Amino acid sequence: MFLEKTMERNPGLIDCAFDLHARGLILPDTYILDLDAIEENARAMKEEADRYGIDLYFMLKQIGRNPLIAAKLMEIGFRGAVCVDFKEALTMIDNGIHIANVGHLVQIPKAAMKKILSAGPDYVTIYSNEIIREIDEICEELGRIQKVLIRLSDGDSTLYSGQEGGFHSSELEELYQLIGSLKHVELGGFTVFPALLYSEEEGRIVPTDNIRALNRGLQFAEEKGLKDLNINLPSASCSASIPLISELHGTSGEPGHGLTGTTPLHKHSDQPEKPAYVYVSEISHSYEGRSFCYGGGHYRRSHMENVLVGRNRSEAQLMKVIAPSEESIDYHYEIKGRCEVGDCAVMAYRTQVFTTRSQVAVVKGIQKGEACILGIYDALGERIRYQWDAE
Repeated sequence: MFLEKTMERNPGLIDCAFDLHARGLILPDTYILDLDAIEENARAMKEEADRYGIDLYFMLKQIGRNPLIAAKLMEIGFRGAVCVDFKEALTMIDNGIHIANVGHLVQIPKAAMKKILSAGPDYVTIYSNEIIREIDEICEELGRIQKVLIRLSDGDSTLYSGQEGGFHSSELEELYQLIGSLKHVELGGFTVFPALLYSEEEGRIVPTDNIRALNRGLQFAEEKGLKDLNINLPSASCSASIPLISELHGTSGEPGHGLTGTTPLHKHSDQPEKPAYVYVSEISHSYEGRSFCYGGGHYRRSHMENVLVGRNRSEAQLMKVIAPSEESIDYHYEIKGRCEVGDCAVMAYRTQVFTTRSQVAVVKGIQKGEACILGIYDALGERIRYQWDAE
């Protein structure tokens, strides 16, 4: 999906992939993260966000909840992490990373609630009255007040399978009364998901149907005289979408793929953010005129298309790659044509690393031709110590 853009806009990352593989410094089924490119992307986005007064919460599940990347983003000035689930929150806490928003898209379970709330997240996104009361009880024990974001999901909202949840706007009065009756919970704002998405027809990022529910929430807030609310508008957050977030009365965005220049918008046009990761494999074998490389990093919405196969970028062949069927384990990816066993296979497709069994190599110095592996991690942000690890 992004291989051609990466070849065009970040050829040094492609060179690095071939080099690290040739030197045996990474195994097949490894994502390489270009730390310098991610930092450049983040600074461009932060500058645009500051211009519009938008807070940015980074989402790193896409690249494996990586704590090293998180620390760099905090240095740049991002508000903190948005943790899509409680496991990501615990990873960030254990690595000293501030949490800006947690609970969206996955609520905090009872066993993890106290530890996460003790870390002092800015906001907790809520889906149920029971969670609100539980937060209040624990925060009374902790001696703090927790701001909560209400996820609005109305009957005319568009929700992804496995991500349904939230409150109808018709429940806001009852919810407002409940929160007002509690001493350790405060209404912090509203959110919807997804708020923005790329439109292939229009060639730009546009609001989704979910903005209708948000507008009902904004009307309720106006009627109640509520001020200084956080209007959180996630999905497709990048430099290009920040003006739209502001136009829709948003106050915060949540860049994930924007940080690595890999939203659908980045495939179809050049944006301030450039591609910042590739997936590296190796030809395992051939069979009946087709070749197969090692798998492990597949994501079912990857839009996997092409692969570079060879020993270096200048001599590599651009070939078609086919992901395994949905019901199969991705032990291998099929490549149309015969390749030399042991050759490097470089891809760049849409991923969610935390759903894979891949390794992640964080590399600096690529843009200067001085690549240095800072660390190798598993898909959930835990550092791996192998003989090729830098430290």
